[in-house]
Amino acid sequence: MSRRVSLTVSLLAAAVLALSGCTPADPAGSKTIKVAYHKTDSFTALDTMFQDAKKEFEAANQGVTIDLQPIQANDDDYGTKLALALRSPSTAPDVFYEDTFKVRSDVDAGYLLNLDSRLKSWEDWDKFDAGAKEAGKADDGGTYAVPLGTDTRAIWYNKKVFEAAGIALPWRPATWQDILDTARKIKSSNPDVIPFNMYAGKGTGEGTVMQGFYELLYGAGAGLYDQDAKKWVVGSAGFKDSLTFLQTLYGENLAVTPADALDPNVWKKVFGDWFPKGKLGATVEGSYTPSFWQKGGSYEWPAYAQDMGVAPFPTENGGAPGAVSMSGGWTLAVGADTKQPDLAFKFLTTALNEKNSLSFTVASSQIAVRTDVAADPGYQSANPFVKDVSSLVAVTRYRPATSDYPRISAAVQEATEAVITGKRTPEQAAADYDAAVTGIVGGDKTLRK
Repeated sequence: MSRRVSLTVSLLAAAVLALSGCTPADPAGSKTIKVAYHKTDSFTALDTMFQDAKKEFEAANQGVTIDLQPIQANDDDYGTKLALALRSPSTAPDVFYEDTFKVRSDVDAGYLLNLDSRLKSWEDWDKFDAGAKEAGKADDGGTYAVPLGTDTRAIWYNKKVFEAAGIALPWRPATWQDILDTARKIKSSNPDVIPFNMYAGKGTGEGTVMQGFYELLYGAGAGLYDQDAKKWVVGSAGFKDSLTFLQTLYGENLAVTPADALDPNVWKKVFGDWFPKGKLGATVEGSYTPSFWQKGGSYEWPAYAQDMGVAPFPTENGGAPGAVSMSGGWTLAVGADTKQPDLAFKFLTTALNEKNSLSFTVASSQIAVRTDVAADPGYQSANPFVKDVSSLVAVTRYRPATSDYPRISAAVQEATEAVITGKRTPEQAAADYDAAVTGIVGGDKTLRK
Protein backbone atom coordinates (compact mmCIF):
# COMPACT_ATOMS: atom_id res chain seq x y z
CA MET A 1 0.00 0.00 0.00
CA SER A 2 1.08 3.58 -0.45
CA ARG A 3 2.71 5.14 2.59
CA ARG A 4 4.35 8.42 3.39
CA VAL A 5 8.11 8.40 2.89
CA SER A 6 8.83 8.66 6.60
CA LEU A 7 6.70 5.62 7.38
CA THR A 8 8.32 3.63 4.57
CA VAL A 9 11.78 4.47 5.91
CA SER A 10 10.69 3.32 9.36
CA LEU A 11 9.37 0.06 7.99
CA LEU A 12 12.58 -0.59 6.08
CA ALA A 13 14.67 0.13 9.14
CA ALA A 14 12.51 -2.20 11.20
CA ALA A 15 12.90 -4.92 8.61
CA VAL A 16 16.68 -4.71 8.75
CA LEU A 17 16.63 -5.05 12.51
CA ALA A 18 14.10 -7.86 12.45
CA LEU A 19 15.74 -9.99 9.81
CA SER A 20 19.38 -9.29 10.56
CA GLY A 21 19.08 -9.03 14.34
CA CYS A 22 17.28 -12.28 15.06
CA THR A 23 19.50 -14.39 12.80
CA PRO A 24 23.13 -13.35 12.25
CA ALA A 25 24.84 -14.10 8.98
CA ASP A 26 25.62 -17.80 8.87
CA PRO A 27 29.27 -18.75 9.14
CA ALA A 28 30.91 -20.42 6.17
CA GLY A 29 29.90 -24.04 5.82
CA SER A 30 26.81 -23.71 8.01
CA LYS A 31 23.83 -25.83 7.02
CA THR A 32 21.13 -23.46 8.11
CA ILE A 33 18.33 -22.59 5.69
CA LYS A 34 16.58 -19.30 6.42
CA VAL A 35 12.92 -19.19 5.40
CA ALA A 36 11.02 -15.88 5.28
CA TYR A 37 7.27 -15.76 4.92
CA HIS A 38 4.12 -13.80 5.70
CA LYS A 39 2.19 -14.27 8.92
CA THR A 40 -0.67 -12.38 10.54
CA ASP A 41 -3.15 -13.14 13.30
CA SER A 42 -5.67 -14.04 10.59
CA PHE A 43 -3.27 -15.85 8.26
CA THR A 44 -1.57 -18.76 9.99
CA ALA A 45 -1.95 -21.54 7.41
CA LEU A 46 1.44 -20.76 5.90
CA ASP A 47 3.14 -20.82 9.29
CA THR A 48 1.56 -24.20 10.00
CA MET A 49 2.76 -25.54 6.66
CA PHE A 50 6.33 -24.38 7.25
CA GLN A 51 6.37 -25.71 10.82
CA ASP A 52 5.31 -29.13 9.50
CA ALA A 53 7.84 -28.97 6.67
CA LYS A 54 10.60 -28.00 9.11
CA LYS A 55 9.95 -31.06 11.27
CA GLU A 56 9.78 -33.33 8.24
CA PHE A 57 12.91 -31.90 6.62
CA GLU A 58 15.11 -31.79 9.72
CA ALA A 59 14.17 -35.39 10.58
CA ALA A 60 15.23 -36.51 7.10
CA ASN A 61 18.34 -34.30 6.87
CA GLN A 62 20.44 -34.59 10.00
CA GLY A 63 22.68 -31.60 10.64
CA VAL A 64 20.49 -29.16 8.73
CA THR A 65 18.56 -26.48 10.61
CA ILE A 66 15.54 -24.71 9.14
CA ASP A 67 15.39 -21.20 10.56
CA LEU A 68 11.82 -19.96 10.13
CA GLN A 69 11.54 -16.18 9.98
CA PRO A 70 7.87 -15.16 9.85
CA ILE A 71 7.31 -11.51 9.01
CA GLN A 72 4.34 -10.02 10.87
CA ALA A 73 2.83 -7.45 8.50
CA ASN A 74 0.01 -6.84 6.06
CA ASP A 75 0.48 -7.87 2.42
CA ASP A 76 2.09 -4.67 1.20
CA ASP A 77 4.34 -4.13 4.21
CA TYR A 78 5.44 -7.76 3.96
CA GLY A 79 6.62 -7.03 0.43
CA THR A 80 8.47 -3.93 1.62
CA LYS A 81 10.26 -5.77 4.41
CA LEU A 82 11.13 -8.73 2.20
CA ALA A 83 12.49 -6.41 -0.51
CA LEU A 84 14.88 -4.79 1.94
CA ALA A 85 16.04 -8.14 3.29
CA LEU A 86 16.80 -9.35 -0.24
CA ARG A 87 19.12 -6.43 -0.94
CA SER A 88 21.91 -7.83 1.21
CA PRO A 89 23.36 -11.37 1.26
CA SER A 90 23.64 -11.07 5.05
CA THR A 91 19.87 -10.68 5.49
CA ALA A 92 18.52 -12.41 2.37
CA PRO A 93 16.54 -15.59 3.15
CA ASP A 94 17.35 -18.83 1.35
CA VAL A 95 13.68 -19.60 0.68
CA PHE A 96 10.85 -17.09 0.74
CA TYR A 97 7.18 -16.49 0.09
CA GLU A 98 6.81 -14.41 -3.09
CA ASP A 99 3.74 -12.73 -4.57
CA THR A 100 3.28 -13.75 -8.22
CA PHE A 101 3.14 -10.17 -9.47
CA LYS A 102 6.60 -9.45 -8.03
CA VAL A 103 8.39 -12.42 -9.58
CA ARG A 104 9.50 -10.62 -12.73
CA SER A 105 10.62 -7.45 -10.98
CA ASP A 106 12.58 -9.44 -8.39
CA VAL A 107 14.18 -11.55 -11.12
CA ASP A 108 15.21 -8.32 -12.85
CA ALA A 109 16.70 -7.17 -9.55
CA GLY A 110 18.72 -10.40 -9.28
CA TYR A 111 17.01 -11.70 -6.15
CA LEU A 112 15.68 -15.07 -7.38
CA LEU A 113 17.54 -18.23 -8.34
CA ASN A 114 16.70 -19.87 -11.68
CA LEU A 115 15.17 -23.25 -10.82
CA ASP A 116 14.97 -24.87 -14.26
CA SER A 117 17.77 -27.40 -13.82
CA ARG A 118 16.46 -28.52 -10.43
CA LEU A 119 12.81 -28.69 -11.48
CA LYS A 120 13.72 -31.13 -14.27
CA SER A 121 14.73 -33.72 -11.70
CA TRP A 122 11.77 -33.12 -9.34
CA GLU A 123 9.17 -35.75 -10.23
CA ASP A 124 6.34 -33.78 -8.60
CA TRP A 125 6.78 -30.87 -11.04
CA ASP A 126 4.68 -32.71 -13.62
CA LYS A 127 1.76 -32.66 -11.19
CA PHE A 128 1.54 -28.87 -11.21
CA ASP A 129 -1.03 -27.19 -13.45
CA ALA A 130 0.58 -25.77 -16.60
CA GLY A 131 -1.19 -22.43 -16.24
CA ALA A 132 -0.11 -22.06 -12.63
CA LYS A 133 3.52 -22.71 -13.59
CA GLU A 134 3.48 -19.57 -15.73
CA ALA A 135 3.23 -17.45 -12.56
CA GLY A 136 6.79 -18.37 -11.65
CA LYS A 137 8.35 -17.51 -15.02
CA ALA A 138 10.35 -14.43 -15.94
CA ASP A 139 10.83 -12.61 -19.24
CA ASP A 140 13.73 -14.90 -20.16
CA GLY A 141 11.38 -17.91 -20.08
CA GLY A 142 13.04 -19.42 -17.03
CA THR A 143 11.18 -20.56 -13.92
CA TYR A 144 12.18 -18.80 -10.72
CA ALA A 145 9.32 -19.67 -8.35
CA VAL A 146 6.94 -22.56 -7.65
CA PRO A 147 3.21 -21.86 -7.11
CA LEU A 148 1.59 -22.55 -3.74
CA GLY A 149 -1.97 -22.10 -4.92
CA THR A 150 -4.14 -19.72 -6.85
CA ASP A 151 -7.48 -18.01 -6.35
CA THR A 152 -10.42 -16.36 -8.07
CA ARG A 153 -12.64 -13.40 -7.19
CA ALA A 154 -16.41 -13.34 -6.86
CA ILE A 155 -19.24 -11.51 -5.10
CA TRP A 156 -19.92 -12.94 -1.64
CA TYR A 157 -23.35 -12.05 -0.28
CA ASN A 158 -25.32 -12.53 2.92
CA LYS A 159 -28.51 -14.45 2.10
CA LYS A 160 -30.36 -13.21 5.18
CA VAL A 161 -29.71 -9.57 4.29
CA PHE A 162 -30.87 -10.20 0.73
CA GLU A 163 -33.99 -12.05 1.85
CA ALA A 164 -34.90 -9.25 4.26
CA ALA A 165 -34.71 -6.83 1.34
CA GLY A 166 -36.96 -9.02 -0.80
CA ILE A 167 -34.22 -10.07 -3.24
CA ALA A 168 -34.74 -13.44 -4.92
CA LEU A 169 -32.15 -16.15 -4.27
CA PRO A 170 -29.88 -17.44 -5.62
CA TRP A 171 -28.74 -14.01 -6.73
CA ARG A 172 -26.75 -13.62 -9.92
CA PRO A 173 -26.41 -10.09 -11.31
CA ALA A 174 -26.16 -9.89 -15.10
CA THR A 175 -24.91 -6.29 -15.34
CA TRP A 176 -23.40 -3.53 -13.23
CA GLN A 177 -26.83 -1.94 -13.14
CA ASP A 178 -28.16 -5.07 -11.43
CA ILE A 179 -25.59 -4.59 -8.67
CA LEU A 180 -26.58 -0.95 -8.15
CA ASP A 181 -30.30 -1.77 -8.20
CA THR A 182 -29.76 -4.52 -5.61
CA ALA A 183 -27.66 -2.23 -3.41
CA ARG A 184 -30.33 0.47 -3.56
CA LYS A 185 -33.00 -2.03 -2.59
CA ILE A 186 -30.97 -3.14 0.45
CA LYS A 187 -30.37 0.46 1.49
CA SER A 188 -34.08 1.23 1.20
CA SER A 189 -34.97 -1.87 3.21
CA ASN A 190 -32.50 -1.22 6.03
CA PRO A 191 -30.42 2.00 6.09
CA ASP A 192 -28.21 0.53 8.83
CA VAL A 193 -26.85 -2.17 6.50
CA ILE A 194 -23.92 -1.55 4.15
CA PRO A 195 -25.31 -2.72 0.79
CA PHE A 196 -22.19 -3.45 -1.26
CA ASN A 197 -18.50 -3.26 -0.36
CA MET A 198 -15.94 -2.74 -3.07
CA TYR A 199 -12.40 -1.88 -1.99
CA ALA A 200 -11.02 1.43 -3.20
CA GLY A 201 -8.17 3.75 -2.30
CA LYS A 202 -4.58 3.30 -1.20
CA GLY A 203 -5.40 1.89 2.23
CA THR A 204 -6.21 -1.60 0.95
CA GLY A 205 -3.31 -1.56 -1.48
CA GLU A 206 -3.28 -4.30 -4.10
CA GLY A 207 -6.61 -5.51 -2.73
CA THR A 208 -8.16 -2.39 -4.24
CA VAL A 209 -7.03 -3.47 -7.68
CA MET A 210 -7.57 -7.22 -7.40
CA GLN A 211 -10.85 -7.20 -5.43
CA GLY A 212 -12.56 -4.37 -7.22
CA PHE A 213 -11.08 -2.29 -9.97
CA TYR A 214 -9.98 -5.15 -12.20
CA GLU A 215 -13.42 -6.75 -12.13
CA LEU A 216 -14.82 -3.46 -13.37
CA LEU A 217 -12.08 -2.77 -15.91
CA TYR A 218 -12.15 -6.19 -17.57
CA GLY A 219 -15.92 -6.26 -17.27
CA ALA A 220 -15.95 -3.07 -19.33
CA GLY A 221 -13.93 -4.80 -22.03
CA ALA A 222 -10.79 -2.87 -21.21
CA GLY A 223 -7.42 -3.56 -19.60
CA LEU A 224 -4.35 -1.90 -18.15
CA TYR A 225 -1.83 -3.52 -20.48
CA ASP A 226 -1.81 -4.58 -24.14
CA GLN A 227 0.08 -7.86 -24.10
CA ASP A 228 0.56 -8.00 -27.88
CA ALA A 229 1.91 -4.47 -28.16
CA LYS A 230 3.78 -4.71 -24.83
CA LYS A 231 2.46 -1.29 -23.92
CA TRP A 232 0.37 0.25 -21.13
CA VAL A 233 -3.08 1.47 -22.10
CA VAL A 234 -4.06 5.12 -21.56
CA GLY A 235 -7.15 7.09 -22.55
CA SER A 236 -9.37 4.08 -21.88
CA ALA A 237 -13.15 4.56 -21.86
CA GLY A 238 -13.41 1.43 -19.73
CA PHE A 239 -11.10 2.99 -17.14
CA LYS A 240 -13.44 5.98 -16.86
CA ASP A 241 -16.53 3.73 -16.73
CA SER A 242 -14.95 1.81 -13.85
CA LEU A 243 -14.26 4.98 -11.89
CA THR A 244 -17.78 6.20 -12.61
CA PHE A 245 -19.23 3.01 -11.12
CA LEU A 246 -17.20 3.58 -7.94
CA GLN A 247 -18.30 7.21 -7.86
CA THR A 248 -21.96 6.10 -8.00
CA LEU A 249 -21.51 3.36 -5.42
CA TYR A 250 -19.79 5.62 -2.90
CA GLY A 251 -21.66 8.79 -3.84
CA GLU A 252 -25.05 7.19 -3.10
CA ASN A 253 -23.76 5.74 0.19
CA LEU A 254 -24.22 2.21 -1.13
CA ALA A 255 -20.71 1.23 -0.03
CA VAL A 256 -18.68 1.68 3.14
CA THR A 257 -17.81 5.23 4.13
CA PRO A 258 -14.66 6.67 2.50
CA ALA A 259 -13.05 6.67 5.97
CA ASP A 260 -13.64 2.91 6.28
CA ALA A 261 -12.51 2.35 2.69
CA LEU A 262 -9.17 4.02 3.43
CA ASP A 263 -8.63 1.90 6.55
CA PRO A 264 -6.02 -0.80 5.76
CA ASN A 265 -7.86 -3.11 8.17
CA VAL A 266 -11.35 -2.68 6.75
CA TRP A 267 -11.28 -6.32 5.62
CA LYS A 268 -11.24 -7.37 9.28
CA LYS A 269 -14.57 -5.61 9.74
CA VAL A 270 -15.92 -7.31 6.61
CA PHE A 271 -15.06 -10.83 7.76
CA GLY A 272 -15.10 -10.50 11.53
CA ASP A 273 -18.03 -8.15 12.14
CA TRP A 274 -20.21 -6.98 9.28
CA PHE A 275 -20.99 -10.28 7.56
CA PRO A 276 -21.50 -12.46 10.66
CA LYS A 277 -23.71 -9.79 12.27
CA GLY A 278 -25.79 -9.11 9.16
CA LYS A 279 -24.44 -5.59 8.70
CA LEU A 280 -23.20 -6.09 5.12
CA GLY A 281 -25.04 -7.19 2.00
CA ALA A 282 -22.19 -8.16 -0.30
CA THR A 283 -18.51 -7.70 -1.07
CA VAL A 284 -16.10 -8.54 -3.87
CA GLU A 285 -13.52 -10.93 -2.44
CA GLY A 286 -11.34 -13.92 -3.13
CA SER A 287 -12.03 -17.64 -3.17
CA TYR A 288 -10.08 -17.84 0.09
CA THR A 289 -12.96 -16.13 1.93
CA PRO A 290 -14.22 -19.28 3.75
CA SER A 291 -10.82 -19.70 5.40
CA PHE A 292 -11.65 -16.83 7.76
CA TRP A 293 -14.90 -18.45 8.93
CA GLN A 294 -14.23 -22.18 8.91
CA LYS A 295 -13.08 -24.06 11.98
CA GLY A 296 -9.68 -22.77 13.05
CA GLY A 297 -10.12 -19.54 11.08
CA SER A 298 -9.62 -16.10 12.54
CA TYR A 299 -13.33 -15.34 12.71
CA GLU A 300 -15.01 -18.71 13.16
CA TRP A 301 -18.63 -18.52 12.02
CA PRO A 302 -20.27 -21.94 11.73
CA ALA A 303 -23.37 -20.48 10.04
CA TYR A 304 -21.43 -19.08 7.07
CA ALA A 305 -22.10 -22.20 4.99
CA GLN A 306 -25.84 -21.58 5.24
CA ASP A 307 -25.93 -17.79 5.43
CA MET A 308 -23.54 -16.91 2.62
CA GLY A 309 -23.87 -17.19 -1.14
CA VAL A 310 -21.48 -16.52 -4.01
CA ALA A 311 -22.06 -15.05 -7.47
CA PRO A 312 -19.80 -14.23 -10.43
CA PHE A 313 -19.02 -10.56 -11.03
CA PRO A 314 -20.88 -9.53 -14.21
CA THR A 315 -19.64 -7.69 -17.27
CA GLU A 316 -20.75 -4.07 -17.59
CA ASN A 317 -23.78 -4.64 -19.84
CA GLY A 318 -24.03 -8.42 -19.78
CA GLY A 319 -21.78 -9.02 -22.78
CA ALA A 320 -19.79 -12.21 -23.30
CA PRO A 321 -18.47 -14.08 -21.45
CA GLY A 322 -21.02 -12.74 -18.95
CA ALA A 323 -18.70 -12.71 -15.95
CA VAL A 324 -15.15 -11.83 -15.00
CA SER A 325 -12.77 -12.89 -12.26
CA MET A 326 -9.19 -12.23 -11.23
CA SER A 327 -6.54 -14.69 -10.15
CA GLY A 328 -3.35 -14.04 -8.29
CA GLY A 329 -1.56 -16.31 -5.93
CA TRP A 330 1.74 -16.76 -4.16
CA THR A 331 4.84 -18.81 -4.78
CA LEU A 332 7.95 -20.07 -3.03
CA ALA A 333 11.30 -18.95 -4.40
CA VAL A 334 14.96 -19.59 -3.64
CA GLY A 335 17.22 -16.62 -3.09
CA ALA A 336 19.91 -15.98 -5.69
CA ASP A 337 22.49 -15.40 -2.94
CA THR A 338 21.85 -18.62 -1.02
CA LYS A 339 24.99 -20.52 -0.07
CA GLN A 340 23.04 -23.77 0.00
CA PRO A 341 21.01 -23.80 -3.26
CA ASP A 342 20.48 -27.56 -3.34
CA LEU A 343 19.32 -27.75 0.28
CA ALA A 344 17.16 -24.67 -0.16
CA PHE A 345 15.44 -26.19 -3.18
CA LYS A 346 15.07 -29.51 -1.38
CA PHE A 347 13.28 -27.74 1.48
CA LEU A 348 11.03 -25.95 -1.02
CA THR A 349 9.98 -29.30 -2.47
CA THR A 350 9.30 -30.66 1.01
CA ALA A 351 7.10 -27.69 1.85
CA LEU A 352 5.17 -28.18 -1.40
CA ASN A 353 4.86 -31.96 -1.43
CA GLU A 354 1.39 -33.46 -1.76
CA LYS A 355 0.72 -33.75 2.00
CA ASN A 356 1.78 -30.24 2.90
CA SER A 357 0.19 -28.70 -0.19
CA LEU A 358 -3.13 -30.35 0.60
CA SER A 359 -3.12 -29.12 4.20
CA PHE A 360 -2.23 -25.58 3.19
CA THR A 361 -4.71 -25.45 0.30
CA VAL A 362 -7.60 -26.61 2.49
CA ALA A 363 -6.69 -24.41 5.47
CA SER A 364 -6.32 -21.28 3.35
CA SER A 365 -9.22 -22.04 0.94
CA GLN A 366 -6.89 -21.81 -2.04
CA ILE A 367 -7.61 -23.25 -5.48
CA ALA A 368 -5.31 -26.23 -5.94
CA VAL A 369 -2.42 -26.02 -8.42
CA ARG A 370 -1.41 -29.68 -8.04
CA THR A 371 -3.56 -32.21 -9.88
CA ASP A 372 -3.32 -34.76 -7.06
CA VAL A 373 -4.47 -32.19 -4.52
CA ALA A 374 -7.31 -31.05 -6.78
CA ALA A 375 -8.54 -34.65 -7.01
CA ASP A 376 -8.34 -35.30 -3.28
CA PRO A 377 -11.75 -35.76 -1.57
CA GLY A 378 -10.54 -33.65 1.35
CA TYR A 379 -9.96 -30.72 -0.98
CA GLN A 380 -13.21 -31.16 -2.89
CA SER A 381 -15.24 -31.13 0.32
CA ALA A 382 -13.22 -28.46 2.13
CA ASN A 383 -16.06 -25.92 2.05
CA PRO A 384 -19.43 -25.58 0.26
CA PHE A 385 -18.08 -23.08 -2.27
CA VAL A 386 -15.12 -24.95 -3.77
CA LYS A 387 -17.00 -25.85 -6.95
CA ASP A 388 -18.41 -22.33 -7.45
CA VAL A 389 -15.14 -20.47 -7.09
CA SER A 390 -13.15 -23.06 -9.03
CA SER A 391 -15.52 -22.72 -12.00
CA LEU A 392 -14.52 -19.06 -12.31
CA VAL A 393 -11.11 -20.12 -13.60
CA ALA A 394 -12.84 -20.27 -17.00
CA VAL A 395 -13.37 -16.48 -17.00
CA THR A 396 -10.43 -15.37 -14.90
CA ARG A 397 -7.70 -12.86 -15.76
CA TYR A 398 -4.20 -12.26 -14.43
CA ARG A 399 -2.27 -9.11 -13.60
CA PRO A 400 0.37 -7.86 -16.03
CA ALA A 401 3.52 -9.61 -14.82
CA THR A 402 5.96 -6.81 -15.59
CA SER A 403 8.63 -5.21 -13.44
CA ASP A 404 6.87 -1.83 -13.51
CA TYR A 405 3.46 -3.21 -12.53
CA PRO A 406 3.69 -2.36 -8.79
CA ARG A 407 4.00 1.37 -9.61
CA ILE A 408 1.14 1.18 -12.10
CA SER A 409 -1.01 -0.51 -9.47
CA ALA A 410 -0.26 2.31 -7.03
CA ALA A 411 -1.45 4.82 -9.65
CA VAL A 412 -4.74 2.89 -9.99
CA GLN A 413 -5.21 2.98 -6.23
CA GLU A 414 -4.64 6.73 -6.21
CA ALA A 415 -7.22 7.23 -8.95
CA THR A 416 -9.88 5.28 -7.07
CA GLU A 417 -9.15 7.16 -3.85
CA ALA A 418 -9.45 10.52 -5.57
CA VAL A 419 -12.88 9.55 -6.91
CA ILE A 420 -14.44 8.02 -3.78
CA THR A 421 -13.33 10.98 -1.66
CA GLY A 422 -14.75 13.44 -4.19
CA LYS A 423 -11.41 15.12 -4.84
CA ARG A 424 -11.49 14.33 -8.56
CA THR A 425 -14.12 13.41 -11.12
CA PRO A 426 -13.70 10.11 -12.96
CA GLU A 427 -12.48 12.03 -16.02
CA GLN A 428 -9.93 14.01 -13.97
CA ALA A 429 -8.71 10.94 -12.08
CA ALA A 430 -8.36 9.01 -15.35
CA ALA A 431 -6.31 11.85 -16.83
CA ASP A 432 -4.12 11.89 -13.72
CA TYR A 433 -3.62 8.15 -14.08
CA ASP A 434 -2.65 8.49 -17.75
CA ALA A 435 -0.08 11.14 -16.85
CA ALA A 436 1.30 8.98 -14.04
CA VAL A 437 1.67 5.94 -16.31
CA THR A 438 3.42 7.99 -18.98
CA GLY A 439 5.79 9.31 -16.33
CA ILE A 440 6.54 5.81 -15.06
CA VAL A 441 7.13 3.95 -18.33
CA GLY A 442 7.64 6.73 -20.91
CA GLY A 443 5.37 7.78 -23.75
CA ASP A 444 6.82 5.21 -26.14
CA LYS A 445 5.51 2.42 -23.90
CA THR A 446 1.92 3.63 -23.79
CA LEU A 447 -0.94 2.94 -26.16
CA ARG A 448 -4.06 5.10 -26.41
CA LYS A 449 -7.31 3.15 -26.75
